[in-house]
Amino acid sequence: MENQQRPSRRLAFAGLFLIEMWERFGYYGMTAVIVLFMVQQLGYTDERAVQTFGAFAAMVYAAPAVGGWIGDQILGSRRMTVLGALVLAGGYILLAIPDPRLLFVALGVIAVGNGLFKANPANLVSKVYEGDPSQIDSAFTLYYMAVNLGAAISQIATPLIALWVGWHVAFAVSAGGLLLGVVNYFFMRRHLSHVGSPADFEPLDYRRLTLVLVGCVLAVAFVTVVIQHLAVAKAVVWLAAIALAGIFAYLIKRADTSQRKGLIAVLLLTLQTILFFIFYQQMSTSLTLFSARNVDLQLLDVQLLGAHLHYTVPAGQVQALNPIWIFVLSPVLAWFYNHRARGKGDLSVAGKFAWGFAILSLGFFTYAVSGFFADAGRISIWWMIGGYGLQSLGELLISGLGLAMVARYVGPELRGFIMGVWFLATGISQYLGSFVASFASVPKDITDPVKTLPLYTHLFGWLGAVAAAGTVLAIAMLPLMRRLSEGSAGAGSEELPHGAAADLEAGFES
Repeated sequence: MENQQRPSRRLAFAGLFLIEMWERFGYYGMTAVIVLFMVQQLGYTDERAVQTFGAFAAMVYAAPAVGGWIGDQILGSRRMTVLGALVLAGGYILLAIPDPRLLFVALGVIAVGNGLFKANPANLVSKVYEGDPSQIDSAFTLYYMAVNLGAAISQIATPLIALWVGWHVAFAVSAGGLLLGVVNYFFMRRHLSHVGSPADFEPLDYRRLTLVLVGCVLAVAFVTVVIQHLAVAKAVVWLAAIALAGIFAYLIKRADTSQRKGLIAVLLLTLQTILFFIFYQQMSTSLTLFSARNVDLQLLDVQLLGAHLHYTVPAGQVQALNPIWIFVLSPVLAWFYNHRARGKGDLSVAGKFAWGFAILSLGFFTYAVSGFFADAGRISIWWMIGGYGLQSLGELLISGLGLAMVARYVGPELRGFIMGVWFLATGISQYLGSFVASFASVPKDITDPVKTLPLYTHLFGWLGAVAAAGTVLAIAMLPLMRRLSEGSAGAGSEELPHGAAADLEAGFES
C-alpha cells in the first residue's frame, strides 16, 4: 500500500508546488515594480506610494486567516485554491489596463484573492502527507522552494519587461502566471481527488458559493477604500493594534498557568516579529527607491573574446537578491542546525530571534555605511548584494519561525486562533514598515543623487540602531523565555517545519 501511495503523493505534491510557484510568480512580480510604477508613472509622492503599498500589504497579510476558514468549513480547500487564483489573476488583469483609476480596485482584488488562496495549498500539502511525519518536513522544504523559485523568476523578469516593453505588460505577465497555474492545476487535479477538507468531498453548494462571492465583492470595496484613503488606513491599523492587544490581554487573563506561560511567550515573540517585518517591508519600499536613485546598477561591463558584455540591473530587479540569497543560505543554515543539534543542542526560538536581529542590524548598517563610499551620490551595487545577503540570513532566522513558535508554545485548543491573530500582527507590521520608509521620502523637486543619498543612509542607520536594540532586548529576554517555555501548554509540540512557517507568512514570503 505504501508503495502504491508514493507516486500519487508525488504527483499531488507536484500540482500544489506548481500552482504555488505560479501564484508567487504573479505576486512578487507585481511587488517588484508597483512602488516604482506609482512614483515614476503615476507621479505619486514617495510618501503616498509607500504608504499605499503598506496599507495594501497589511490587507494581504491579514486576509489569509479568513480564506483558510472558508476553505476548511464552507467551500473546501481545493475549490478555494482555484477560486483564489482566478480572483488574483483578475486583479493583475485590472492592473494591466492602462487606466490609473483602476489601481486601487485592482489592489483590492489582489488582496482579497490572496486571502482566498494563500492558506489553502499549504493546508492541502499537509493533508497529502498526513500520517507520514517523516515526509512532511522535506515536503514543506520543497514547497518553500516553490515560493522562492516563483519570486526569483518574476523579480528578475517583470522589471525587465516593465523597462523594455511597459509597466502594464509586466502586470499582464503576472496575470499570465496565475492563469498558467490554474490550467496546470486542472490537468493534475485527479491526483488531488483524495485530499482536501470535508467540504471538498461534498457537492458544491451554490448558495454558499454565492455568499462567498458577495462577501468577496464587499471585501474588495472595503480594501479599496482603506488603501485609497491613507487616513482610513491609519485608523484601521490603530483599531487592529488595539484589538490585538485586547485579544492577548483577554486570553492571558483567562488562561490557566500552563497556557498563560505559552501565551506570554508568543506575545513577546510576536512583538519581535512585528519589528522584523518593519525591516522586511523596506525591500519593496525604501530600498527599491534607493536602488533607483542612488545605486550604480551596472553589474557587468567587460570585454570577453572581442565582445562587449554589458548589463545594468533595473531597480526593481534588486529585490530578486532576496530569494536568490534564500536559495544560497537555506542549505547552509540547515546544515548548521543539524550540526549544532548533534553537538551542543539546537538553539531556542528566542535565541534564533536574537541572532536574526543582530545580523539584520549589520545589513542595515551596511547600507548606511555605503554612503561614505559613494561616487557622485551613487554606491556600487555590491553594497546592495552584501546587505541583502545579511538581511536574508536574518529573515531565515526570524521569519521562518513565526508560526513555528505558535506550535511550540500554544496548546492545540488555541493554536488555530492564535495563528490567525499572528497574521493580524504581521499585517499591522506591514503598514508600520511602509510608514517608516516614508521618513526617507524625497521631494519631487530634488533629483540630484548627492542630495537624496543622505535621506536614505540616515534612515538605514537608524534602522540598524533599532535592530541592534532589538538584539539587546532579545538577549535580555532569553532567561525569561526559557522559564516561560518550561511547562507551557504547547511545550513539546513538534515545531512546524521552517519552510512551511515561512511560506504561510507570506513574505515571504521568502
